[in-house]
Amino acid sequence: MRLPAGVRERVAAVHGGGALPQRLRLYDGWAARYEQDVAALEYRAPHLAAASLAFAFPAPPAGARLLDVACGTGLVARELHRRGFRCLHGVDGSAGMLERARSTGLYRQLQRCVLGPEPLPAPAEHYDAVTVVGALGEGQVPSAAVPELLRVTKPGGFLCLTTRSNPSNLRYKAELEATLERLERQGAWQKVLAQEVERWERATSEEESTQGTGYISGVVYIYQKCPVPPLEEG
Repeated sequence: MRLPAGVRERVAAVHGGGALPQRLRLYDGWAARYEQDVAALEYRAPHLAAASLAFAFPAPPAGARLLDVACGTGLVARELHRRGFRCLHGVDGSAGMLERARSTGLYRQLQRCVLGPEPLPAPAEHYDAVTVVGALGEGQVPSAAVPELLRVTKPGGFLCLTTRSNPSNLRYKAELEATLERLERQGAWQKVLAQEVERWERATSEEESTQGTGYISGVVYIYQKCPVPPLEEG
């Protein structure tokens, strides 16, 4: 079944190359229809990311403080909440998206922040886990902002990141993975997981489709900030 034209147009608009204020206005305008549209896209990243992070997390997550970067309307928070995460903070550049996220009642704290041009509104080593699901892509959060995610993560804490593998995002993906690998070589973190997922979401065009499947693929990355605490015996 073909995606509705309106969904394709809205996705193309926010992933376009417009100036930042214009893109934020587009997200503000999309907020009311966002969850309906991503349901049509069969967008699986929030579920996949939350499941991967919960699997990697060594301790009961209820007391863990987690920052959901580019939190949107709260799709990731819903998935994390189902898996026992309760102390959720969120940031997003769109006031419209934050209003929707606030209505979920799942976040203890929400703030407006455009990661890249702005630092995260948090002190160093503040969070047990940080997620960026869906915003690491062409025309969105720059890969150069990844060290800022590390700054606010506690030593031994986890970072859960995602990106897409569709043709128009391959240049960005290569830049992102070069950044991830450089930080690992520098001893800033260690890789726990990098999982390519075939049916990440429905493609908005034949050109973006993976081998004519009608879907695009994506990746979930889990990293743990160094120094990593030793495993407890027994």
